[in-house]
Amino acid sequence: MNWARSLTLRLALLYAASTLLILLAVAGYLLHVIDSHFIEQDVAEMQGKLSLATRLIDSVSRDELPFRLDDALVGHHHLSLMLFEAGQSSYRFGHATIPLEQVATDHLFRWQSHGVPHRGLALMKNEMLVAVAVDTTHHQVFIDDFKLALGGVLALATLAAAALGVLVSRSGLAPLRQTAHLAGQISAERLDRRLPTERIPPELEELTHTFNAMLDRLKDSFERLSGFAADLAHEMRTPVNNLMMQSQVMLTQARTAEEYREVLASNLEEYERLARMIADMLFLAKADNGLVIPTREAVDLAHEVDELFEFFEALADDKGIRLAVEGKASVTGDRLMLRRALANLLSNAIRHAPGGATVSVTIETSGDTVRVAIDNPCPSTLPEPLDRLFERFYRVDPARQESSEGAGLGLAIVRSIVRAHGGEVAATAIPGGLRFSLRLPLSLP
Repeated sequence: MNWARSLTLRLALLYAASTLLILLAVAGYLLHVIDSHFIEQDVAEMQGKLSLATRLIDSVSRDELPFRLDDALVGHHHLSLMLFEAGQSSYRFGHATIPLEQVATDHLFRWQSHGVPHRGLALMKNEMLVAVAVDTTHHQVFIDDFKLALGGVLALATLAAAALGVLVSRSGLAPLRQTAHLAGQISAERLDRRLPTERIPPELEELTHTFNAMLDRLKDSFERLSGFAADLAHEMRTPVNNLMMQSQVMLTQARTAEEYREVLASNLEEYERLARMIADMLFLAKADNGLVIPTREAVDLAHEVDELFEFFEALADDKGIRLAVEGKASVTGDRLMLRRALANLLSNAIRHAPGGATVSVTIETSGDTVRVAIDNPCPSTLPEPLDRLFERFYRVDPARQESSEGAGLGLAIVRSIVRAHGGEVAATAIPGGLRFSLRLPLSLP
């Protein structure tokens, strides 16, 4: 285990740090309580001696006062008392010398005498300042010893918390390890496996659902990729086999120059078919990865349809098909890409329409979108669902599989172009045929 990046170690350290902070707070509070208790004890004792001294000052003469104070204070070795008159010391009991400049009559005061800590109280009585002080050395010694013992306890408690944190973290992360173990069993051959969502900790629910959703997307992408690879291999096999067969036949015996020219012309058609297929596949691959970025220019859809009608006019006349357009609208987008999408739809409609039919294009604006509908009269049986028409290499009529009319990528390219413009394309059945509807925003998103 790499402890530098270990989540268990991090949780254990956080657990230990949290425990240490809590114990430090408790220790600080205990020290404050103990110190406050000692202060209350010292204040109570000093107030008692101040009360005694003030009674003696009121009840005895000045000459007798020192003797009575000595008798009253005997046995209090840690206590000192001094009387000040006119700024001069008139009486002193104990080892400490109370500095007059430190004396305060309104609150507790502290000072050190020869390195020994003291705290004191003072009051005025009959123009006489009475100051009493106690030696707090024994209190400080107790607090220092308590701090030392408390430090040891804190160190041991922190280490124990860290060790316990490791155990708790490993136990708490057990579901995560189980999830990782199950995830390790998932492979390309077992993409149907999913992480169990029953009895999963709440903290891992989002991760589990996200991981399962990712597996669903991977499975879908893998299946589409596998199908695409199989379809691509099948589509490319036909022109490659044609090229190989014609070349092998030509090599069986000597041929005339005219025969070689005929074979080369036939091979050129197959090469062009392969080139178109590769170009279309490259375009779709870019579209799938969001690399098709349309340019922004004004596109007159009716004008583009008219120009395409002129291009397909000869083919339509040969089949006796009439071309019609109704409506006008302009959008912002890539003119060449939109022209290619319209051309694919018109070519598909003319190719499948029966003789004497009419291929009509309707353009209308609704709100901030433009709808282009191309009616495709076709007697062929329609697939269910109609969205299959936009799948790559899909053909309604399997008998056309070996024809050279196309590779079955035209409608897939149409959908990619429309989606790149922020729109959608759909196919709906109409009496006697099929209608392709393009919905495009007036401007690119």
